[in-house]
Formats: sequence, C-alpha cells, structure tokens
Amino acid sequence: MSMGYLVGEEAPVVWRGLMVMKALQQLLWEVEWGGLDILVMDLPPGTGDTQLTITQQVVLDGAIVVSTPQDVALKDAVKGVEMMRKVNVPLLGMIQNMSIFNCPNCNHTTHIFGSEGVNKACEKHDVPFLGDIPLHASICDDADRGKPTVVAEPESPRAKAFTAIAERTAKTIGL
Repeated sequence: MSMGYLVGEEAPVVWRGLMVMKALQQLLWEVEWGGLDILVMDLPPGTGDTQLTITQQVVLDGAIVVSTPQDVALKDAVKGVEMMRKVNVPLLGMIQNMSIFNCPNCNHTTHIFGSEGVNKACEKHDVPFLGDIPLHASICDDADRGKPTVVAEPESPRAKAFTAIAERTAKTIGL
C-alpha cells in the first residue's frame, strides 16, 4: 500500500496536520492487511507528527533507520535514532544505503557518499549495524518494474545484501 495510490500519479501530497493523521489512521486501521508477520513502513526522514503518531498508536517490535554515509544525511538519521529512544521503541539497527558504487564498465568500486558514516554513527550511538546496500542502477530498475531485486536477481550481490539484512532483522525480532 502506498500513499501514491490515494492521489493522482503526478499529484503532490501537500497535506498537513489533520489530513496526514486521517490518512495515516486509514492506512493503519482500514487497509485489509491480511495475516502479516511483519509490516515495513518506509517513512521520510524526520521526527514529525507521522513518526510520533505511529509510535503512539502501533505496537512496534522496533525501528530501523536507513541513511546514506554522508554527514548531512546522518544528522537526520541520528535524530530519528534519538526519537525512537525517547519514545521507547527498540532500535533494531541502522542500514547504510548507497554505500558503494561498482562501475559496470571498468569494475572500479568507489564510495561516492563516503564509506563509514553509518558504521561510525552506530558505534557512537550504540546501535547495531545491519548492513550496506550498494548504489546500483538495477535496484531502481527492478523497483520500477515492480519486482524487488531479491526476486528479479536473487543471486546478485545486491539481493544478497538485502537478504542478509532481512535475516538479521528477522532473527532480532524472533521470526
């Protein structure tokens, strides 16, 4: 389920306050989710009303904070970590997104956004490090086709990175 299904394809979601809360209520309580073992909610960075409402109205097994390794992104990510602590939501860990780029032409690898930002933040804030997701065009292409990388290319290093993170998370919450 996505907020994108509730508005036109090119329409911005320029909702505030009560409209956001009503949409969130509908998403949480009126969508027929069926039997779920896990519900992943991908939220924008920040510590606003949406995040706070979720922590107050849903029993959470934990939160995962995702960030690129660069300092500016990590500042928001750390605020998310501290918010979860303040509202007593267990931190399952952090993921470093777009951690490395492997050139498809020359096979050279480079850390476009830095290499150790999330690892250092995990150490500093005593949060488990769950893993790295590489920067790769296929991840975007797979998503655009509606096939997650773990389905489209299950043996690829990218899929293995996602799978390892999922397995660590499942083990942490007892699945």
